[in-house]
Amino acid sequence: MNIGNNGGPGAAKAFGRLLRFYRERARVSQDALAKETGYSKSQVAMIERGERRPRGNFVAIADPMLGAQGALLEVAEEVTASGIAAWFEDYVVEELQAVGIHKYENRLIPGLLQTEDYAHGVFDGAVPSLEDEEVEAGVAARLARQQVLFRKPAPLVSFVLEKVALTKPLGGKDVLRKNLLHLREIADLRNVTIQVMPEDRETHAGLDGPFTLLETAGRRSQLVYVEGQGGRYFLSEQPDVGDVFARYGALRAQALNPEDSAVLIERVARDL
Repeated sequence: MNIGNNGGPGAAKAFGRLLRFYRERARVSQDALAKETGYSKSQVAMIERGERRPRGNFVAIADPMLGAQGALLEVAEEVTASGIAAWFEDYVVEELQAVGIHKYENRLIPGLLQTEDYAHGVFDGAVPSLEDEEVEAGVAARLARQQVLFRKPAPLVSFVLEKVALTKPLGGKDVLRKNLLHLREIADLRNVTIQVMPEDRETHAGLDGPFTLLETAGRRSQLVYVEGQGGRYFLSEQPDVGDVFARYGALRAQALNPEDSAVLIERVARDL
């Protein structure tokens, strides 16, 4: 079973299929595996669907129990090393091939715009906390994703960011200042537009929260990706997709233009 280079996108799904194969071959129920590993049945099902990565002693217990002869242990190393959350893998696959990436964010600087130190600040604050190797893998994977901005042919990329997302000092004020200066550099790319939403808007099209829009080659299809507390999903059908694209258009109209946004980003960095 091929799980991709260096445990990349799809690794968790491949591990899940392998786990299910050995479990069913051994005629072990999800309930029995859950009881033995200290997981719930629903958590085992999530691992088999590739929505969750195995943690703790799960694989060490499951491998001999299911007669996998080390296969699960071997594949689990690549799954852990990928640094991409299991539930995020489907999105990364779509992002890699998108010709258009458009994001509204109101909580923090988006992953595609984060510096290494800022990304460390994000992962270091995760709850439940992550192991050191998980933090390092997550940061490395996030930085690798940013190459999509420089891909040839270049995708069209735009961001609408709430000002508050640019003032949260994750990792410390100096880390934030350097990330804001990084934003200014990225904004100078021909294929990237960054706009800031001012704090004094009396009407606002983004009150339902952050989202990402993806356009595929030839604009043949459009996707909306949304994630929150323990849930994430794609919208791919009309009229839902059209509604969110229209909402993003309204957000861009309400935000500062790119030039004024650049001035604001520089001022926020200078005032830190």
